[in-house]
Amino acid sequence: MTATLWDAIRAGEVAAVARQATPGEVNAAAPDGLTPLMLACRLGHLPMVRCLLAAGADVNATDERSYTALFHACHNPDEDRGHPDVVTALLVAGADREACIGFGVRPLMYAAGNGEAAVVQALLDAGADPLARNEVGRTALMMVKDRDYVDVINILHEAEAALEAAHCGSRHAPDMQVITFRKPPRGA
Repeated sequence: MTATLWDAIRAGEVAAVARQATPGEVNAAAPDGLTPLMLACRLGHLPMVRCLLAAGADVNATDERSYTALFHACHNPDEDRGHPDVVTALLVAGADREACIGFGVRPLMYAAGNGEAAVVQALLDAGADPLARNEVGRTALMMVKDRDYVDVINILHEAEAALEAAHCGSRHAPDMQVITFRKPPRGA
C-alpha cells in the first residue's frame, strides 16, 4: 500500500482514495497486516469504507492478530468507541459475523466486552449468535456480566431469552411435538 493512499484514508479524502483504489492497492497490507479497509473501519469513516468496498477490498481479510475489518469497526481502542453504521455496512457486504480471533472470541463478544451497545444490536440484527461460546465455553453475556455495561447486558439477555424461548429451552433440543393426553371415557 502506498503512503499516499494511507494518508488519504487517514485524512478522510474519499475522492483521492477513489482515484488511487485498485484491487491490489485496497488489499495491500501494512507490516502488521492492517489493510486500508481495516484502517477506515477503525476510524469509523463510512463513506471511505463504502469507497474501499466498491473498489474490491476484501471484507474478510485478517491482520496479524486475526482481526477482520469487522473487529476493527466493533471497537477502536484508541477512541474507545465502535462504529455501528460501519458494522452494518460490512455485514451487508458479506463480513463473517462469526469470525474468531484468539480464544474463539467473536465480533459480538468483542463488542459486548467493550460496552458497545449499538454495535451489539447491529450484530444481533444481522443474525450474530448470542449463544455462541468461545474456547472456554463463555457466551457474550457471560463475558460482560461482571462489567457495568447494563445496556449491553440487557440487549444480550433479551436476545438469549428470545432464542431460548423459540427453541423450547435449548437451541439444540429436537423440535418438540405436542401430545394431547385425554382421560378415557368412564366405563371404557
